[in-house]
Amino acid sequence: MAYDEGLAQRIRERIGADTAVTEKRMFGGVAFLYEGNMAVGVTGDDLMVRVGPDATDAALTRPGTRVFDMTGRPMRGWVVVDGAAVAEDDALGAWLDEGRAFAASLPPK
Repeated sequence: MAYDEGLAQRIRERIGADTAVTEKRMFGGVAFLYEGNMAVGVTGDDLMVRVGPDATDAALTRPGTRVFDMTGRPMRGWVVVDGAAVAEDDALGAWLDEGRAFAASLPPK
């Protein structure tokens, strides 16, 4: 499955020179990890965001979101945001900040 390279590039530009962030191909797309913990990723045309189990329900009330489910089992703590919902830089930035904040709350790997 191909992924939206344009969205991935926008993420790269947004996170810039943060040396705590690494990029890794996974899930048929690309993931961005903060200190070894996945924060966000791109799969197809969509953005995957790790929001944490306590923030999942609230995140799912936001526009363009759905449950992250790649295997037939929903993954609590993750949401998928439709690519159209992150077309604006401010919307993308808010999701990136949220994913990075949760990943930063975890012990480094």
